[in-house]
Amino acid sequence: MIEKIPDLPDNVLGFTAKGEITLNDYESIIIPAVEELFSRHKKVRFLYHLGDDLTGFETAAMWDDTKMGLKHIHGWERLAIVSDIEWIRAAVKIFGLAIPGHERVFHNNELSEAKRWVSE
Repeated sequence: MIEKIPDLPDNVLGFTAKGEITLNDYESIIIPAVEELFSRHKKVRFLYHLGDDLTGFETAAMWDDTKMGLKHIHGWERLAIVSDIEWIRAAVKIFGLAIPGHERVFHNNELSEAKRWVSE
C-alpha cells in the first residue's frame, strides 16, 4: 500500500510504503503523480519512506521503479530514502552513484530531517 505524504513543497513528492508494494501501486499512484509533477517542473525532489512494516516489492513494481527513474534520470534534483531495512539502504548507496542529483538515506527516526532536507 502506498500513501502520499502531505504538506510537502510543490516540487517535492513523497510516499510512505506499507505491506507489499505492487505493480498496481506504481501504475495507479506513483507513476501518475511523478508524471504530473514532471509536467510542471524540470527538476523534482522525491521522498520515499519504506518503514519497518514494508514486507516487500513485487518484481514488476521494482521494474516499474527502475524504468521511472531512468526515464527522468536528469530530472531528479534530490532523492531522500527513509528506511531501516539494510538491503534498501545498501541498494540506494550503490545505485545512487548513477543518479545525477543528490541522494541521501535516512533512518526511520529521521523522517522529519529527511522532509526538511528534500524540501530545502
